[in-house]
Amino acid sequence: MVKDAENQDNQAGLSLKERIYRRVARVAVIGLGYVGLPLAVEQAKNGFEVIGIDVDAGRVKQVNAGVSYIQDVPTEVLGRCVSAGRLRATGHYDAVRGADVIVICVPTPLGTMKQPDLSCIKSAVGEVAAHLRKGQLICLESTTFPGTTRDLVLPALEADGLVVGRDFFLAFSPERVDPGNKQFNTSNISKVVGGVTPACRDIACTFYRQSLQQVVPVSSPAVAEMTKIFENTYRAVNIGLVNEFMILCDRMGLDIWEVLDAAATKPFGIQVFYPGPGVGGHCIPVDPFYLAWKAKDYDFQVHFVELAGEVNVRATYHVVQKLAAALNSCKKCLNGSRVLILGVAYKKDIDDVRESPALKIIDLLFKSEAEVAYHDPYVPEIEIFRAGAGRLFSVPLSVEELAGADCVLIVTDHSCIDYQWVAEHARLILDTRNATRDVAGFAEKIFRI
Repeated sequence: MVKDAENQDNQAGLSLKERIYRRVARVAVIGLGYVGLPLAVEQAKNGFEVIGIDVDAGRVKQVNAGVSYIQDVPTEVLGRCVSAGRLRATGHYDAVRGADVIVICVPTPLGTMKQPDLSCIKSAVGEVAAHLRKGQLICLESTTFPGTTRDLVLPALEADGLVVGRDFFLAFSPERVDPGNKQFNTSNISKVVGGVTPACRDIACTFYRQSLQQVVPVSSPAVAEMTKIFENTYRAVNIGLVNEFMILCDRMGLDIWEVLDAAATKPFGIQVFYPGPGVGGHCIPVDPFYLAWKAKDYDFQVHFVELAGEVNVRATYHVVQKLAAALNSCKKCLNGSRVLILGVAYKKDIDDVRESPALKIIDLLFKSEAEVAYHDPYVPEIEIFRAGAGRLFSVPLSVEELAGADCVLIVTDHSCIDYQWVAEHARLILDTRNATRDVAGFAEKIFRI
């Protein structure tokens, strides 16, 4: 049941807004990962007392020691927040009852059949409901399909008789974190906010405006939920388009990179996306499937979205096929060849391997009986998919490693790697990111997708 308390004498809402304005409201951030920790630090920097809640005891220990494990959160900044008494972490949900604002930033992965896995949201919301009291604002930031806030979160919070918009306040505000982005961060990325009632939206906007530069109110949580899905689906579809062009250009003997450079000279009507070995990160490979799953409730099939997902998966297999062809040109087969992979993070200059195409490529190479090693200055070790294979550890990037590989496969184009030097010492290179575009010479041993 949703009751609009905007025109009522809502003392709980007025009191909460006043505490937020004075920065004496206590903030609890549930989930201290790539979204939650930067948000917790930003709130602490702006004067709020923040407690982070995470089921990972290691994260809790590091936060309380003032040591960051998130690349975009400098340890010195986190340390100052902790030393000032503005930020601490715990593994216990008892802290929820003492909070005025509760922000949920837990993962929303896909299940084995590409269906939404909301188990983390359900668990967090269940804990919040068990500790809920009057006068609290709850904001869900985890990416999910339209309807989650109203249909899943709200009933759980109202189960004990508290009424949204009067006793507590509920909103959805999608995270827009872009790991490794030096220009846009938590503070200056515009924040979309949709409240279950106008009073909910007003209080949520008031909270976010205390620390973020631009807040964008929308009419409902569902609009905010769909906004995030659209943003990432837009990227997934356009990446799928250019990846399909990449595969076609390869068959036609055309250089896709030259085609895109030429297309980019048009001053209107085009935004150039670039091909690669697949898509990675938590959002782009995942969010379109949330939309496709929810669309079935309305007897609707999102053809573009599903096709883009198929093409982006196909791009990963194309890399392995191209690698086999490159080795074949040197009278070698993939079975038994040593492949050195440069970069396993899902994009350049970060340490995030979530949904990275490199992991699938490594799995496919092992299944082809290739010998695989990798170097990534940001990722010291990875778990691989093949049963019983354990972990792989990053090897030093040395002349010996380069010369000892039958092929160097560039999957992630980290800026710190000298690709001219790599080309000088490698026997063969397959470049999936056009990282070697400025390499002088060695054209005979450099293949590109």
